[in-house]
Amino acid sequence: MPSSVALFALTASRGFGAKVAAALGQPLADHEERLFEDGEHKARPLESVRGRDAYVLQCLHATPDHGVDERLTRMLFMIAALKDAGAARITAIAPYLCYARKDRRTKARDPVTTRYVACLFEALGTDRICVLDVHNIAAYQNAFRIPAEHLEARRLLAAAMAERIGAAPAVVVSPDSGGVKRAEAFRETLAALLSAEVPLAFAEKHRSSGVVSGEALIGDVRDRVAVLIDDLVSTGTTLMRAGRRCREMGAVAVHAAATHGLLVGGAPGLLASEDISSITVTDSVPVPDSLQQNAKLRVVSVAPLVAEAIRRLHSDGSLVELNG
Repeated sequence: MPSSVALFALTASRGFGAKVAAALGQPLADHEERLFEDGEHKARPLESVRGRDAYVLQCLHATPDHGVDERLTRMLFMIAALKDAGAARITAIAPYLCYARKDRRTKARDPVTTRYVACLFEALGTDRICVLDVHNIAAYQNAFRIPAEHLEARRLLAAAMAERIGAAPAVVVSPDSGGVKRAEAFRETLAALLSAEVPLAFAEKHRSSGVVSGEALIGDVRDRVAVLIDDLVSTGTTLMRAGRRCREMGAVAVHAAATHGLLVGGAPGLLASEDISSITVTDSVPVPDSLQQNAKLRVVSVAPLVAEAIRRLHSDGSLVELNG
């Protein structure tokens, strides 16, 4: 990459940022982050960015050490500092975008938090944002008034699933009706990799006040390997329900795949469930230490994908071709 590109990875995402930088063939740009005794913090570049194309990478998920809001404000303050330091163009790289699930009003006077987050990025001078497999791509693109780029891990996850399935007949299952479009795109990719017909099914799911209900499974999974596909797995409740229903309806195995493995709360139960044969996630969010050695869990890296996206964004290349 040319010296006109400066890639900053904030401390909380330094590990993933280092992998992206290695794939780009350049070191991470140097910066400082300080936490003061009163809980306030600051971030600043330690090298000149004047006239350069700056990229700020931060995964916006919660950890025991850093809450979502702290990660978000650190990223925003770094973007503002780069703007003040004369960066020509600033791109926010948020492989996992926080608050993306709250993209519409489901109750009276509900917030539309995705739009509020977009306003914060725009107000502090972000020229462009790039995320990976956001929950609702249309809501994400409509929330931002700056270019909102979107990457997909579909081909990486489909390749991992093809290895697990082998020559067995397969069916792709969306764990809820809202994910059918995502599942259909994944089905097409998987069918091409397997050179076989792969049907589509979806599970019924209703959520009200945190309570999930619905038992129907639309589609035939009998005597097939079921592949559950979702954008993220948080507590694992949705995937466990869908996996159990697939087994009850005659699936010979159930493999789950999701881009973002938050794996919080009761997620260990997902990996312990006899209904789930395996789960594959990406490294967009670090897997909790307690789960890293679990034999059912496989992690594929999206660092090369993010690196190639940065390379193409800098040279005005096509992300459509990259997503394929």
